[in-house]
Amino acid sequence: MAAPTLPAPSADAQAHSALLREVIQEQIIAAGGRIPFWKFMELALYAPGLGYYSAGARKFGPGGDFITAPEHSALFSACVADALAPALRQAGKGAVFMEVGGGSGAFAEACLEQLQASGALPARYAILEPSADLRQRQRERLQARLPAALFARVEWLDGPIQQPWDGVLFANEVIDALPTPRFVLRGGDVLEECVALDGEGRFVRAEQAADPLLAAAVARLQARLPTPLPDGYRSEALAQLPYWLQAVVGGLRNGALLFIDYGYARSEYYLPERSDGTLRAFRQHHLVEDVFAWPGLQDITASVDFTALAEAGVGAGFEFSGYCSQASFLLGNRLQAHLEEAEARTADEVARHNLRQQAKRLTLPSEMGERFQAIGFQRGVELDAAFLLGDLSHRL
Repeated sequence: MAAPTLPAPSADAQAHSALLREVIQEQIIAAGGRIPFWKFMELALYAPGLGYYSAGARKFGPGGDFITAPEHSALFSACVADALAPALRQAGKGAVFMEVGGGSGAFAEACLEQLQASGALPARYAILEPSADLRQRQRERLQARLPAALFARVEWLDGPIQQPWDGVLFANEVIDALPTPRFVLRGGDVLEECVALDGEGRFVRAEQAADPLLAAAVARLQARLPTPLPDGYRSEALAQLPYWLQAVVGGLRNGALLFIDYGYARSEYYLPERSDGTLRAFRQHHLVEDVFAWPGLQDITASVDFTALAEAGVGAGFEFSGYCSQASFLLGNRLQAHLEEAEARTADEVARHNLRQQAKRLTLPSEMGERFQAIGFQRGVELDAAFLLGDLSHRL
């Protein structure tokens, strides 16, 4: 049976994409004919009112372009809440739970309910969400579904918390959407991938000398790989990751950091056969090979180098807590118990079957279980116990 064909965007959607395309074309012309790829990605995803995450199109869930774990099942959020509850208690009365990138609000809803049930509610639940459209959707959902007293703890941040704070920071599928530089190796030199225009105004790849930050990042990763990368090798290196991490934690004194995303340890990320990197796009649950197609209408993403993330966390002054697959993380944080409790709350056999299917999708290697990994850090609190099952830190 042939794979279903991805339908063309609607006329309105195409007009929207054309507007963003013009904005990016103008930026390229103003910059002298080319812009770094990370700048193209930033504009395609975050240009005010036009970018994929900044405009009003639905992104999450069956009617969007992809389904994240919190949208797929509240079981995911309950397990994360259980994993972070001890750190929240240790952080004290004024503890803050900070979620970076709130998605549809599904995670916050289920997480707050589980934290309340376990007696570990934070004083504040702060969502750092750059998209005004998503903020509004999150607010509407949480206000409609949470008890008033619980909703009163939720707030939206305009930026990281700069004043001293204690608590936990959680980010699910955030780092993969950070605008990433792309590099290519030519004759022993590190070049940066750029985006230029062809004679008909279409986006095309170009190259220029890498800036010192990117060149140094590529040199470091090459020095730590078992074999040299071949000439012509092209991939991503999120050189700004340490600075992003330090900025987003802000004034955090005592607390834990937890990141869940798809990606690899460095030695697996930069395999010789992965010679064009991990960059890809998604629209309506379809993988789109052309990341230049329909700017503003498709997600653009790259896998996470978890070794680089581990280095960034330790470099920011945190102790490494652990690293494992999403399956191991969820199973080690009461997934089976949460599944049984959810099944017991319903007399509907269809609903129980759906719950079991949700748990399978979260944990099966062929689904999300192995493609997604969890990594944690701690300072003044303990998160180690969340990573007791299936430790993969030897891969980093």
